[in-house]
Order: sequence, then structure tokens, then C-alpha cells
Amino acid sequence: MSDNIKTAITLFLITLISGLALGAVYGVTKEPIELANQQATMEAYQSLIPGAADYQEKTDDPSLTAAADDSVTVDSLVVAVDESGADMGYIVTVTSHSGYGGDIQMTVGYAEQDGAIVNTGISFLSIAETAGLGMNADTDEFKSQFVGKDAADQLTVTKTGNAGETEVNAISGATVTTSAVTSAVNAANLCVQAYLGANG
Repeated sequence: MSDNIKTAITLFLITLISGLALGAVYGVTKEPIELANQQATMEAYQSLIPGAADYQEKTDDPSLTAAADDSVTVDSLVVAVDESGADMGYIVTVTSHSGYGGDIQMTVGYAEQDGAIVNTGISFLSIAETAGLGMNADTDEFKSQFVGKDAADQLTVTKTGNAGETEVNAISGATVTTSAVTSAVNAANLCVQAYLGANG
């Protein structure tokens, strides 16, 4: 048997064993990872619309595609309901594809306030921006800017530090991240408006 054949067989066996090992590790870790993701999602829901008896996902609703484009994907729409089944609020999960460090996935909550549907907050499910810059998006100071904003508005980013009703203050040194998050919220706004327009 030539050295080339021996080398080929050896490489094949190494590849086969490595593949089987990776498959075994994936099988062991898949379920715990899925459970952790589900728990993180449920915690986000509860922080945005607390006290709901159930969170009902509207998987086939046409409003999911109302705001989808190349930069933002609307992943899901959830209606939070009380024990009687009445709507308490809405949660839209969106992914921005224009973050500085890659995709940013987040949930955006909405509830009625004084006759308007307003933002109850945002919660990040996945964000990997630059530490000390873009990661400042995941601070209460930044996230609180969205609370109370009307879902009927499309928000813009300002660098003045003096944001108006339809503006968001940019994170210093992280305008790309700020814009990515704001675009995601705008997509969520359009989604919830489309849902309410069809079902309200």
C-alpha cells in the first residue's frame, strides 16, 4: 500500500471520528441551548408586558412582512393577553442586519396608553457590538429613550444630545449601532401598526 493511500485513509478516519464527536456534542448541547433561548425570550416578554397570563405568537400574520427589508427582519409578533383573553399589549421580535458587530436581535414591547399604542421598552436577545461603545446600547440610559414613543412614529437618530419626541440620541462613537437599533424599532412599529390595522 502506497504512502498516499495510507495518508488518505488516515485523514478519512480522523475526519470521520471528528465528525461523529462533533455530532455527539451537538446532540448533547442542542436541547439546553434551546431551553436557554426560550427562557431568555420569555424573560424579555415578561419585562416588556408584565403580568400577562399568556403570550400568543401570531406566526402566519401578514403584518410580519409589513416592514421587512434587506436591513431588518421581523421574526415574530406576540400578543400578550390577560386571564380573560383580552389583549394587554404586543411584542415584536426583530433582527437588524446592520449592526457594527453583526446581527442585533431584540424584542420591542407595546401597550395602550392614553388612547395611543406606545413603546413599553426594548430588550436585546442577541447583541455583539464593540465593548464600551456599541454595547452601551444595552444600558438602561439608552434603552429608556424608546419608552413612551408612539408606535405611529418613525424615529430618527440625532447627535445633538437633545432628542425630540421622534428622535433618539446617538451613542457617542457608536452611530452605526444606534441607527441599527432605531431601524429595528421602526420596523417593529410598522409591524404592530399593520397588525392593529388588520385586527384592531
